[in-house]
Amino acid sequence: MMSKCFSFTASRDWFYRYSFAKAGLRAHSANLGDGTIMHCWVPRIIKSSKPSLLLLHGFGANAMWQYGQHLHIFTSRFNVYVPDLLFFGESYTSRPERTESFQAQCVMRLMEAHGVHRMNLVGISYGGFVGYSMAAQFQEKIEKVVLCCAGVCLEEKDMDNGLFAVPNLDEAASILLPQTAEKLRELMRFSFVKPAMGIPSFFLSDFIDANYVKEKRELIQAILHGRNLSVLPKITQPTLIIWGEKDQIFPVELGHRLKRHVGESSQLVIIKNAGHAVNLEKAKEFAKHLKSFLIDSAASPSPSPSPGSLTDFIHDKNEG
Repeated sequence: MMSKCFSFTASRDWFYRYSFAKAGLRAHSANLGDGTIMHCWVPRIIKSSKPSLLLLHGFGANAMWQYGQHLHIFTSRFNVYVPDLLFFGESYTSRPERTESFQAQCVMRLMEAHGVHRMNLVGISYGGFVGYSMAAQFQEKIEKVVLCCAGVCLEEKDMDNGLFAVPNLDEAASILLPQTAEKLRELMRFSFVKPAMGIPSFFLSDFIDANYVKEKRELIQAILHGRNLSVLPKITQPTLIIWGEKDQIFPVELGHRLKRHVGESSQLVIIKNAGHAVNLEKAKEFAKHLKSFLIDSAASPSPSPSPGSLTDFIHDKNEG
C-alpha cells in the first residue's frame, strides 16, 4: 500500500526542482531541429560578469540528483547550466546517432541557443565522455574541464582482457540500466564502497527508470564499439581528473591512463575509500576539489581574458 500511495523518487524530484529554482535556475526545453529536444536548467537571470559552467550527468540518477548537493557552491560564481543528455529526463531525438560525439554537438547547440559561447564544464561518468568530446571538438569554447570517473581512455579490447568486473557488454548494460530491484542492488554494490543495505524491493523499484531503455543501451554500445586509444584526440584545456580509488565500473587504471593521455595540462586526484559514485559517496571531498580547481585557482593572477562572448555583448547592450 505504501508503494502505491507514496513515491520517494517523485518527492525527491520535487525537492530538487524546488532547490534548483531557489538557486536561481529555471527549467527550459529547446527545440534544436531535426527532431531533437533538449531540456536544461538555465539561469533565470544571466550576469555577464560571471563565467558559465556546464554540469553534465552520467547514467543512474538524473542530473538534479547528481548535482543537487553541489549546486550552491557554483551559482554565486557562475551562470550554471544543467542539461538532461539525450534519452535522459525530458531530452530526446528522433535521429539515429548514439555516439558521445553527437551528444557533444547537441549540447553545444543547446548552449549556443542560450547565447553561451565559452564555458567551463564538469562531466560525471558518461557525462565525462560527452564533456571530453566537447573539449576536443570545440577547443576555443571550452576553458576548464573536470572529468569524474569517466573511462574515456578505455578500449574495446579491455572487456576481453578482463579489466572490468563484468564479462561482457550485455551484462554491463543490464547493471547500468537496472530493470529489477535485484539489478539495482547490484548497481549499488558496483557504485559504492559501502552501499546501503536492507532496502526493501518495493522501495528500490520506485527508482527504476523504464524510459528509453533501448536507446540508452545503444549509447552504452556506442561507447565501446571500435574504441581505440590511438585515435582518441588529446585535449589541451586545463583538466582535473577525479576518480574513486575503488571504482568497480571504470577501474582507477583508466584514470591513470587518462592522465597520461592528456599530459601536462591535467592533474589526477584519487579519492580514497570511494567507488564510482564518488560525487555522492564523498560529496564534501568531491566539492572541495571542484572548488579548488574551478574557483580558487581562477582567483590567482592570470593573463588578461580574451574578449567576451556574444552573451556578454548582448547583456551589456541591454544594460546600457
